[in-house]
Amino acid sequence: MVNRRIILFGLIIVLGLTVLSIGKNLINDRLSAKDDEIQIIRSDEEEVVVAEEEGVRKTVMYFRDADGYLVPVMRKIPWEEGIARVTLNNMIDSAELRETLKPTGLLPVIPAGTEILGMSINDETGLCKVDFSENVLSNQSEKEEESFIKGVVYTLTEFPAIKEVQILVGGKALPSLNYGGDISKPLARENINLVGKLEDGRSKVVVYYKGMNNEEFEYFVPVTIPTLAPVANVYSALDILFEGPPQDIGLFSDIPRDVMLHGVEVKDGTAYVDISYESYSDSSEDKTFSDIVKNIGLTLSQFEEIETVELLIDGETINTTIPVFANEY
Repeated sequence: MVNRRIILFGLIIVLGLTVLSIGKNLINDRLSAKDDEIQIIRSDEEEVVVAEEEGVRKTVMYFRDADGYLVPVMRKIPWEEGIARVTLNNMIDSAELRETLKPTGLLPVIPAGTEILGMSINDETGLCKVDFSENVLSNQSEKEEESFIKGVVYTLTEFPAIKEVQILVGGKALPSLNYGGDISKPLARENINLVGKLEDGRSKVVVYYKGMNNEEFEYFVPVTIPTLAPVANVYSALDILFEGPPQDIGLFSDIPRDVMLHGVEVKDGTAYVDISYESYSDSSEDKTFSDIVKNIGLTLSQFEEIETVELLIDGETINTTIPVFANEY
């Protein structure tokens, strides 16, 4: 009888602890589900570029628009070993690719007929060497050549393991391409869609404006702009973003003129951005507000010290999210 009481008492204790544990987990789950911030998710983070569909990967590629701007586009491609090489193969100019891109108005950056003869990635240094066939020499202008070089570099460096890219042609490291594009050394990300002259500023920032090749497809365009700030910072980046693009560059802003930036403060990895927006509505159909959020989030994603963004309207916190990628198609 004593043994039965001991066993029964033990079972009651175990059951009670189990109930307490389940209750604690439920509370923690509810607390962790609360999301009051814009999450800065960079496209070079490996965990966010794998699509939910089995055997398919979300991959960022760079194409060019009619004005020559490089445009990042997330596309779903079949997963294969050597995914970086597969990605470049999906960027080579062809009738099929042009038909796929037709609704966007975007164009391929790797010349038609190009073959990828080889590719290697040094896991220690992050250097990727990619060997193209001589068809890459068939670009028709300096602008097309620049789009090819930077399109390849920016696309490959979307992968976490790749930091720099060495472009080879026919197995050789050439000093330059036909229009003077320097490929003599490994290349890293630098000055995408530069507007103005670097010598006119003391630092530079990347801001996201909008482009449109037709009435159906708008796309975010990362633009490098020189600033007078000694060091690139969130303040100068947001100031330039809210000023809007220069009139002569063919891009526009989602941020209405009556929306003002009150200020920004960065603390413990969070950027607190306070704006005025009299027309704000908490409706999910408020496209203008959604576009404002995307512009802010994408522009601040260049700063590694910023992990999240908390958006405030006249000092009041707003629950918002931003997309993983600038453009999805």
